[in-house]
Amino acid sequence: MTTTFDASVRHSVCPHDCPGACALNVEIEAPDRIGRIRGAKDMPYTDGVVCAKVARYAERAHHPDRLTTPLKRVGAKGEGKFEPVSWSEALDTVADAFKRAAAEHGAQSIWPYNYAGTMGLVQRDGLERFRRVMGTSLMGGTICSTIGKAGWKAGVGSVIGTDPLVMAEAELIVLWGMNAVATQINVMCHIAKARKKHGAKLVVIDPHRTPTAEAADLHIAPKPGTDDALACAMINVLLSENLADREFLAAHCDFDDEVERHFADKTPAWAAEITGLRAEDIVSLARLYGKTERSFIRLGVGVSRSRNGAAKVHAISALPAVSGAWARPGAGALLATGDAFAHLDRTLIRGADHPTSARTMDMCQIGRVLTGDADALKGGPPVTAMIVQNTNPAVVAPESVLVREGLLRDDLFLCVHEQFMTSTARYADIVLPATTFLEHDDMYTSYGQTYLQVSRSVISRWGESRSNHEVLCALAERLGLAHEGFELSEWEIIDRTLRASNMPNADEVLAQRWFDCGSPVSATPFAGGFPTADGRYHFRADWASVGSDTRNLPRLPDHMRVLEEASDAHPFRLVAGPARNFLNSTFSETESSKAGEGGRPIAQINPADADQLGLRDGVPVELGNRRGRVVLHAGITDAVRPGMVVVESVWPNEAFVDGMGINALTGADTVAPAGGCAFHDTAVWIKPAA
Repeated sequence: MTTTFDASVRHSVCPHDCPGACALNVEIEAPDRIGRIRGAKDMPYTDGVVCAKVARYAERAHHPDRLTTPLKRVGAKGEGKFEPVSWSEALDTVADAFKRAAAEHGAQSIWPYNYAGTMGLVQRDGLERFRRVMGTSLMGGTICSTIGKAGWKAGVGSVIGTDPLVMAEAELIVLWGMNAVATQINVMCHIAKARKKHGAKLVVIDPHRTPTAEAADLHIAPKPGTDDALACAMINVLLSENLADREFLAAHCDFDDEVERHFADKTPAWAAEITGLRAEDIVSLARLYGKTERSFIRLGVGVSRSRNGAAKVHAISALPAVSGAWARPGAGALLATGDAFAHLDRTLIRGADHPTSARTMDMCQIGRVLTGDADALKGGPPVTAMIVQNTNPAVVAPESVLVREGLLRDDLFLCVHEQFMTSTARYADIVLPATTFLEHDDMYTSYGQTYLQVSRSVISRWGESRSNHEVLCALAERLGLAHEGFELSEWEIIDRTLRASNMPNADEVLAQRWFDCGSPVSATPFAGGFPTADGRYHFRADWASVGSDTRNLPRLPDHMRVLEEASDAHPFRLVAGPARNFLNSTFSETESSKAGEGGRPIAQINPADADQLGLRDGVPVELGNRRGRVVLHAGITDAVRPGMVVVESVWPNEAFVDGMGINALTGADTVAPAGGCAFHDTAVWIKPAA
């Protein structure tokens, strides 16, 4: 007798590191198998749309290369030779290594390392509880949005802005440093509504002619890292041509004669010299923005990924203060919505009730940490044991030559908990198979919309995989770590967190599928003032409130000249932007995503530069600087400016000709004022590969 399984549709939430946190409808074909994934049509932000890579998630969830059993290394580090072991042996091995490290060098020689491979709070942030309770070294999670958030908060006061749904009511949308076609397709859908309803125009500001730029009515392509000068010159035009909202400036900003005199010097001609744009084009853009009643600026995180990134974001955030867009329906600006969820009590999840005085090391500097740099180690002991969850630092961290050198250390014990044998997992002593979001429970906030969501597992586990939470609980038991969070199930933690936050309980949120936390993120959030100490927008940036490194940061919006500029030795500026078919290094395992990116890493080079270098389309090319060198293939295109090279990422190291990925070239120097990584601020040389 054949048993059939009735197909059904289950609710879930996309867990990946994208602002959307899309509500999903997942087709269930069998107890252990999904079909197509679609966006929930009744979710206001998702509105029935998901990106293609998530729509075809079955290819990834049921991929034959997914890890199914714990593995123990039997070959040399990085060689990729492993043998299966039981969960008991694997967990005992990890616990014993941690005990040995703590006994020899103290608990701070252990560095649990994670990031946002899942954005689910229980599975992502439980490692912080583990760190705090065991007393290990802490991790500064600076790799993504720290720079941008600092710049925004220095003026606005909090990481909130205009409700993203307002984009659909705008007459002008400016996407600044955001390739939304690749990184947040929902934004393009809301723009399409605005175009249909209001005839809205789309302006894209990006040095690279991305697919988003090609969809725009106007593409502005400044030199990389010069957006602060462009924003200042636009403010100059708004003030000098009577396009500023003087009433709003007087009532809700620290604007005065000193600020006005400062911007008087930031002329379009001044900015043209810095940005490489024509002065008349800057004037035209400023007039378009200033004369459009419903103007909405949507910033991407990419605009912040340079050494002057915080200054750039602060300067851009000043535009809606000058124009008064903050106070008008259908207008405003948004970087992120993270503080819409500030009232969520994460104490249980993160172990915040367990004090610690351990050092905090910058995750961006993992290469320096693992190779013994005293500054990166903060004067503490060497790191001799690690567990890695939710990230792939051998590929995504900067200075990856140093990262590889550190991971190859024989005296470093490494456990990697992963879904696939990633570049990082190849260096592990123990590899543990991890569940996907379809196979565990979790709770999700967002940094691009305002809905809190919960989801339960919808299919059975792949092989012997276990969730992050389960692994940490098992290690805590072996290590004698006592905390309530290690005794509860994922669903119990979700429920208690919601109750502690005076919100509907877990079952209630699941029943209604999402809960809007957007009260501080309204259609006109700052019409009556800002969430700063004095209630005003700060043209005089409050850098000290957002970070300790305030050196060289401009007091008023200005171009901050700290970039890794092109030189005779390194004449090209590298931008390592996100690929449409990957999400950081996730999805680089699937054939459809690799095919969508052309099957191999490509260095996009302007035709004029290619002619000067003697390069043809498709030939191997070498990029390098003092940090390292990589070999990939040339793609000759006028989508990039002369003097610029774009490598859309993040491909595995193994996809490059010499086995070293693009982040061999990016630097890990701390970015003012609070840290972060300047992924789009790298000078390189280019030559034909030998």
